[in-house]
Amino acid sequence: MFDAGEVTLYLPPEIPDDALWSGPPVDASAIGAALGGVRVASLDALGDALAGRRDIATLPAPDAETRSQQSTLLGRPITSAPLAGPDGALADAVIQLRLRHDDAAVAELRLAAEITALAHHAGMRATMPGIRESAVRAAMEAPLTELGCATAYGSIVTVHGEILHNESHHNLLEADDLLLADVGAETPGGWAGDVTRTWPVSGTYSSAQADVYDVVLTAQRHAIAAVRPGARYRDIHMVALRSLAAGLRDLGVLLGDPVERAHDGTAALLFPHGVGHLLGLDVHDMEDLGDRAGYAPGRDRSAEPGLKYLRLDRDLAAGMVVTIEPGIYFVPALIDDPDVRRRTAGRVDWARLDVYRRIRGIRIEDDVLVSATGADVLTAAIPKERNKIETVLARP
Repeated sequence: MFDAGEVTLYLPPEIPDDALWSGPPVDASAIGAALGGVRVASLDALGDALAGRRDIATLPAPDAETRSQQSTLLGRPITSAPLAGPDGALADAVIQLRLRHDDAAVAELRLAAEITALAHHAGMRATMPGIRESAVRAAMEAPLTELGCATAYGSIVTVHGEILHNESHHNLLEADDLLLADVGAETPGGWAGDVTRTWPVSGTYSSAQADVYDVVLTAQRHAIAAVRPGARYRDIHMVALRSLAAGLRDLGVLLGDPVERAHDGTAALLFPHGVGHLLGLDVHDMEDLGDRAGYAPGRDRSAEPGLKYLRLDRDLAAGMVVTIEPGIYFVPALIDDPDVRRRTAGRVDWARLDVYRRIRGIRIEDDVLVSATGADVLTAAIPKERNKIETVLARP
């Protein structure tokens, strides 16, 4: 609690049996000293400290149980969103503190990127036909565990890359599969990495796989090149979307003007999500505060296809870290929907699209620090050019 210039950390009281299950308790005074002399007290005393106070602001906890405790302590409902009054003011102050990272935070994010790179190299080297996705996942998470890190989120290691948040890992890898791996390290300090690569199980991209992969890689490069202080993140998303539309037009999948296909929702059929998000102490940093963190004041989430899942719409500033992660996904439930085919008549060559549907999903994602002059790709050590990935896959 912050009160009149004094900071107090309230910790759960010690229970005698805790030592049996969890080992010796951490000395509360040592915690206070490590935090620069912060006062430490028992959580049992928090109710008395708040008694009669009506000027207390709080941030809602992510889980309902803790929000209920907050409501009891403060004597007013605490809900996840929208925030108003002193809670809203506190949220805005925290957002401003966390939008831009200082040197110490950037060092942690670089560490997360370095360890994430070890995971992706390990996954590429472990990949072969006939094993399960879970074996590659285990190989990728092993370096994180060895170095005292956790995963920043549930690892996605799947041959069904068209399922965006697929956390199932039971499928056997077949030689003609692409494996999409979205795996990131969380440092002991709590800072997140978030990287996706997509590679061929056979060790070599087929002609069709290479066609679509290069469209995604080109879009990602265009989007990263647009990252700079003052750039609007929504505009960067549109750079990626228009690039993907142009590439799909060149492959014969989309018909007509690619700029029109990017703006009329057709390209969103194959690239439905936003191009990325904030990264920091959480993989989708501060999204527990809803769009208040991701969207600048006066900007609201669009209901249009291609924009409605955009997580971030702020002007970039030096010190911000974002992900850039375009993708192309052939989702059967969407591309086989008769209504979708009717609405997009004359804009999609469905016979040509069927040539590529076995690819399922390709995403390429990097963590990007906004520097004073442009983009600093923190995860550049992880190969994403096809020839470099194939070189890693060929190693024994």
